[in-house]
Amino acid sequence: MSYGGDIPKKYYVRDQVRQQYEQSVQVSRGSSHQVEYEILFPGCVLRWQFMSEGADIGFGIFLKTKMGERQKAGEMTEVLASQRYNAHLVPEDGTLTCSNPGTYVLRFDNTYSFIHAKKVNFTVEVLLPDKASEEKMNQLGAVTPK
Repeated sequence: MSYGGDIPKKYYVRDQVRQQYEQSVQVSRGSSHQVEYEILFPGCVLRWQFMSEGADIGFGIFLKTKMGERQKAGEMTEVLASQRYNAHLVPEDGTLTCSNPGTYVLRFDNTYSFIHAKKVNFTVEVLLPDKASEEKMNQLGAVTPK
């Protein structure tokens, strides 16, 4: 491999990390896609994995402030700051321990793209708290999102 040359296909991480995803969505150019999860108990964990096809995608997590109606990102409480991920190169994954019950919104953001729609494949799980993590949260004190 020399500087400025093509990278051999055998070094592509994306092709080595094949993952089966539960859902797939096409996010149109200039738009976003929101997926809602109802969290009933403090200490539940949201776990996600996603990859995009062709280019990067924005991702962030929000907490709804009004129940039962659709809200724009600016009207919700930001829990995980929205940022762009190169998920077309390497799949992204993460977890969030939800300190408050409520409706959490995972937002795939393509509002910055004027030309290209993005296909996003993703899996999201809600894990219930166990006694050990409940006790640990009680010891640490509940931390509320900003």
